[in-house]
Amino acid sequence: MQLDSLVHQALITGFIQRGYPPQLEEIAARLSTSQAEVARSLRRLHESHGVVLHPESALVWIVHPFSASPTAVWVQSGDRGWWAPCPWCALGIVALTAPDAVIHVRLGGEQHETRIVIEAGKLISADLPVHFAMSPREAWTNVIHWCAMVLPFENVEHVTEWCEKHALSRGETVPLSQVLHLAREWYGHHDAPGWEKWTVQEAQAIFERVGLRSAFWRLPESDGPF
Repeated sequence: MQLDSLVHQALITGFIQRGYPPQLEEIAARLSTSQAEVARSLRRLHESHGVVLHPESALVWIVHPFSASPTAVWVQSGDRGWWAPCPWCALGIVALTAPDAVIHVRLGGEQHETRIVIEAGKLISADLPVHFAMSPREAWTNVIHWCAMVLPFENVEHVTEWCEKHALSRGETVPLSQVLHLAREWYGHHDAPGWEKWTVQEAQAIFERVGLRSAFWRLPESDGPF
């Protein structure tokens, strides 16, 4: 639906320009429609995984790759900054609006902080491994938890130790440079007025295009959105 695409664009534009999403009344005024229509659009977007709303409300929580609530991942670009749900999303912000940025994150979500430095859209700092603990096909069972489990590590050996320490599943590790490639493909046009949520088939094609071809990245057959 065209309104849903325009509402999504208004949300993304708000994040890019101000670091937070516009309110219901602001979107309605911008699109010359009613707040009730915007609220219905937000609900449709939530149900199709285009946004994440707070439970039982029309308040925006996440519009990937941005978070309206504080997270442990911060993207700094000059005097602008954004919270991201995970490093993949942080690199999505880089792809959308911040080709020169420093991403602040903790290794394994623990005490050691690290900085991911991007200049002119290219990774300048170490090409750290990023651990995806859960397969993408599990993402929408609890996308907040899924994103929280996408974390950088100093090396692959530390991933195994971390999984054993926290009794968490061992997924797959992907170099930061490859995650940056994935983020460009996935999020590079999320601010377009004609945006539509990736279908499962389109999402699968993106994974394969950036070299993520193992069974871990295989999505279930479906005609719906991912």
